[in-house]
Amino acid sequence: MNLLEAAAVFAAGVAAGGINTVVGSGSLITFPTLVTLGFPPVVANVSNNIGLVPGSATGAYGYRAELKGQRGRLLRLGSASLTGSVIGGLLLLGLPAEAFRVIVVALIAVALVLVVVQPRLQAWVRRRRADDGDHRPHGGPLLWGAVLLAGVYGGYFGAAQGIILIALLGIALADDLQRVNAAKNVLSAVVNGTAAVLFITLSIVSDTVIDWWAVLMIALGSTVGGLLGAKVGRRIPPPALRAVIVAVGLVAVVNLVR
Repeated sequence: MNLLEAAAVFAAGVAAGGINTVVGSGSLITFPTLVTLGFPPVVANVSNNIGLVPGSATGAYGYRAELKGQRGRLLRLGSASLTGSVIGGLLLLGLPAEAFRVIVVALIAVALVLVVVQPRLQAWVRRRRADDGDHRPHGGPLLWGAVLLAGVYGGYFGAAQGIILIALLGIALADDLQRVNAAKNVLSAVVNGTAAVLFITLSIVSDTVIDWWAVLMIALGSTVGGLLGAKVGRRIPPPALRAVIVAVGLVAVVNLVR
């Protein structure tokens, strides 16, 4: 990797870190950048996943005010994200690269619909819980299972996992969108961090290839982007944030179906 390529990967990392914090799908910037520079797809995917971990951490830190009071919820849902990420990472290394292409596009499309109709669905869920006397601050077993599946998806590819998570959390949890986005950042960090540990471990005992220069440039860029994204995202009102989520998601679908 020459100096110009390193600068391009760093810039992509900054953009991806910011987008992941505000919405999700930052991998649709860094992953294509690596592939365009000549990295094999699996190497690009694995290296990208590891490099984005610091950005996930700084993004979650930037939302620390919105995370207050969510510890129990995140411990519960975090176990689902961790388990799903391990499954997804193993699938990435064991299945053909095209195996999940149609499923990925379908998941993103469904998530975007959920984001758009989230206010109506959330109001319906709240009314039903009030009628039934059912108050579940953790979202119940259905949300745990859905977060597990989102973790599988995130461990496999990761792009737009934030969109899927924020849609699921926004519907199932009786909380405002900024606090939901903060929880999404933590769960995304769990998924990315778990997959990174898995990939690094397997690289030691198998032929899994990691390009550490790419990891370094993305890590540096995403760290900066995560902090910047948190400052911007926390100031966006819910309707505007929802519009950004849908816009980025549509771009993700277009890129994946090409």
